[in-house]
Amino acid sequence: MTLLATLGIDLPIIQAPMAGVSSPAMAAAVSNAGALGSIGVGATDAAGARAKVAAFRQRSVRALNVNVFCHRPAEAENTLTAAWLERLRPHFEQFGAQAPLGLKAPYLSFVEDDAMLAALLADKPRIVSFHFGLPSAARMRALREAGIALLASATSVAEGRALANAGVHAVVAQGYEAGGHRGVFDPDADDDRLGTMALTRLLVRHLDVPVIAAGGIMDGAGIAAALRLGASAAQLGTAFIACPESDADAGYRAALASDAANHTVMTRAISGRPARCLPNRFTVLGANVSPRQIPSYPVAYGAGKALNVAAQAAHEAGYGAHWAGQGAPLARALPAAELVAVLAAELRET
Repeated sequence: MTLLATLGIDLPIIQAPMAGVSSPAMAAAVSNAGALGSIGVGATDAAGARAKVAAFRQRSVRALNVNVFCHRPAEAENTLTAAWLERLRPHFEQFGAQAPLGLKAPYLSFVEDDAMLAALLADKPRIVSFHFGLPSAARMRALREAGIALLASATSVAEGRALANAGVHAVVAQGYEAGGHRGVFDPDADDDRLGTMALTRLLVRHLDVPVIAAGGIMDGAGIAAALRLGASAAQLGTAFIACPESDADAGYRAALASDAANHTVMTRAISGRPARCLPNRFTVLGANVSPRQIPSYPVAYGAGKALNVAAQAAHEAGYGAHWAGQGAPLARALPAAELVAVLAAELRET
């Protein structure tokens, strides 16, 4: 069976499951257009995930990809957290707000979230995808036995081999160009920072499961290039941020449409994990901070989210998690279904 048949789609195009951006409405529009719509539920709980799946199904009977995070559960880092909050305190105070007195992880990892597993088994989306690694073999087995296809992100050949050996149906080759969080299993290990095309070709050569190229792909020419390297499909995230159906706020959209799109940077300061972002006041803050000074993901994200709320209340958008890939200047503000049709036409022409 081909990957497209496994995923239940007509086009080799996957809209990336961007937590906080990929709305059910956007995912449904993408799926209805013949590609694969996705929602990210890693930053919500089981009830929130079920609500998103239900909202998608009100709009579409097509395939849906639901993405979960499999990061290492955060441990207590009281001294580090206190120092980080003290560093952020002046930034809160400039907006007349108080820094939190303490921090805790704002959401669970799927590796320990039994309620999320139960929700996925009850709702049975066509696809479940993993970021930051994998859950236990028992959790993966339960999902497969429910008839769910499994995808997972790799940033290296070693990670790709681990995913294939664990039984995923396809591996997402996440190049360093990609927007949002690096899918590295261990954020503190050395990162070879492989680009999308090199990583895709390496994984195609070394794995016996389909490969999905992701990172910096914004148009049909990029999709065609990935397919020529042996990928079975391409995953696009930044390309969909400007769609009217996305949940990106006005500040995020304005930044994406500005010169900032030409200068994306990798930062850990916002969430505690490396993530590619449009440059803003938060990335400047983090430019001279050692990773050892930042609490673990997602604990640090609790502070990042609180600071963004305080800034937005004062009409300052520069502390948002404005994730975007290196192809950001190519973003088009089209309705999601129209964008899929344009991408498909460009692919055919290429």
